[in-house]
Amino acid sequence: MKDIATHLTSYAAYHRDRRNVATHLVGIPMIVLAIQILLSRPTLWESGSWMLTPATIVSALAALFYLRLDRPLGLLMTLLLALGLAASQNFAVLETSQWLSWGIGLFVVGWVFQFVGHYFEGRKPAFVDDIMGLAIGPLFVVAEVVFMLGAKRQLHDAIEANFTSDKS
Repeated sequence: MKDIATHLTSYAAYHRDRRNVATHLVGIPMIVLAIQILLSRPTLWESGSWMLTPATIVSALAALFYLRLDRPLGLLMTLLLALGLAASQNFAVLETSQWLSWGIGLFVVGWVFQFVGHYFEGRKPAFVDDIMGLAIGPLFVVAEVVFMLGAKRQLHDAIEANFTSDKS
């Protein structure tokens, strides 16, 4: 399995324009939440207020993947995925038309943000060349925010060392 720096460096190669990164900060969380909403039905098993749904399974697998790559970022991703699951349960109880409208609506709008960003970038999305880009995208967004806050400097510097000083 590739390490986190390799994954994020590969993904960052498609995301050098700050406008593209900014659209991803909005679009990717919308897409992740949309997927959690759309997978929040059916309930496979329930115990009290906890529900096992396809969203729970996919989110747990994603969390395990992120935790294997980097413990601190993986814990943050796990927390964010858990918050998304909690939110998705609120959508799951809506009438089917409302549930689908929210899920599909967020998904489409999130992808519009993505494609606008890649228009600015002048480059296709990372997942076109490597399907892993779909799994790394949410981690990239969280890592970018963490980097903006001044944390994980060593990881940030390892990623940026792969690119020229010419930044958009």
